[in-house]
Amino acid sequence: MSATLEGRCLCGDVSITLSDWTPEISACHCRLCRCAGGGLMAGFDAPAEAVTVRGEVRRFRATDFAERAFCPRCGTNLWLRDDDGDYELSPGLFEAAGRFPLIREVYADCAQRFARLAGDHPRISRAEYESHHKHVETDR
Repeated sequence: MSATLEGRCLCGDVSITLSDWTPEISACHCRLCRCAGGGLMAGFDAPAEAVTVRGEVRRFRATDFAERAFCPRCGTNLWLRDDDGDYELSPGLFEAAGRFPLIREVYADCAQRFARLAGDHPRISRAEYESHHKHVETDR
């Protein structure tokens, strides 16, 4: 792993520098992620203390326990973050993230037909995920 990972939004107004991260991608097919991402969302984790953000960011209170953030100029999705938790950053912001492996899909049984991902990785159902994690009750 290099010392830092640099990323930016589509227009370049927001840049993000990471000093630590987990080089693994998770994909989510819950209703909220399908809506926010146009079919699914993917992300990788970085601890809050390892994330430096430059530029104006808009935050949207997506649930009672998490926020989503985006660039107010170009609309690029930046992250999903549970309250006081790690950042789950959009891989597309970081050129190097294109080499990170997909390690799991959550809400895999909710995937829209065009967004089903190939490969040999764990596929976690809605019921499996919700039995161990916070979730949005209205996502039923």
